[in-house]
Amino acid sequence: MDDKSAGLASGLAPRLALLRALAEEQHITRVAERLRVPQPTVSRWLARLGEELGTPVVVRAGRGIRLSRAGLALAESAGHALAALEAGCRRALADTDGEQGLVALAFLHTLGGRPVPELLRGYRARRPSVRFSLAQAPHDTILDRLREGVVDLGLTSPTPTGDPGLTSAVLFHQPLVVAVPERHPLAKRRRVRIGELAGEDFVGLEVGFGLRAITDELCAAAGFRPRLAFEGQETDTVLGLVAAELGIALVPQADSGPPAGVVEVPLSPAARRTVGLVWATGRPLSPAVREFRDFALGRGTR
Repeated sequence: MDDKSAGLASGLAPRLALLRALAEEQHITRVAERLRVPQPTVSRWLARLGEELGTPVVVRAGRGIRLSRAGLALAESAGHALAALEAGCRRALADTDGEQGLVALAFLHTLGGRPVPELLRGYRARRPSVRFSLAQAPHDTILDRLREGVVDLGLTSPTPTGDPGLTSAVLFHQPLVVAVPERHPLAKRRRVRIGELAGEDFVGLEVGFGLRAITDELCAAAGFRPRLAFEGQETDTVLGLVAAELGIALVPQADSGPPAGVVEVPLSPAARRTVGLVWATGRPLSPAVREFRDFALGRGTR
């Protein structure tokens, strides 16, 4: 679009309804009454449009007016544009409706198996018309999307601290275990200390994932830095690498047990990760988002 066309289009935006009404009424007085705009204002808008186009948009027809060929072209486009705008307004109003709004929720990949589906099932039993836009992402990406306003709420771990732009609340805790191949010497242990893992090859998630940060912190507290043989973006992949005897991993305890070829060994002392709900501080939440947040927080910790 050239500069002249762009400028004309931006100026037309407030006058789209005028053009559509003119195409239907073809009478300035009736158009002014329909739009609740003074008749002189309607006349000025029409004259200004003609000046900007370099050709009149209306011509006299007896005691009334009719659109010129240029005016008809604009009116047709105005009708399409208004229809699209009105549809967008309907969607926007629906999104802010507590009964049938939209909730944009981002969460960690590791929460997609049971925690998130159970949470959504419980809420949808109360509000079946509310829609959800779901996105799985690493911890750092979730926080970025919250700051940017791309999503309304985030389920992540660890909960952010020291960021005035984000507010969080604890939802639940997940025990952490050492995932080892079933033929690994540690597979027969009832418990294992983090310090005993110093000489092992680890497989884990990339930097930027919450579980990777927790792994690094636990190992640092035990006096060593984990030796990462493989790094990935999916916990299922990490566990597959463990089953293939390519390393060990610190992971949340599986709700339905570990996959074939993997043994979970509890830590001593016990370790866990805290999963929290996060939202942007000070940003207004729609009724549906606010209600879902309160519902999730009301479920308490586990």
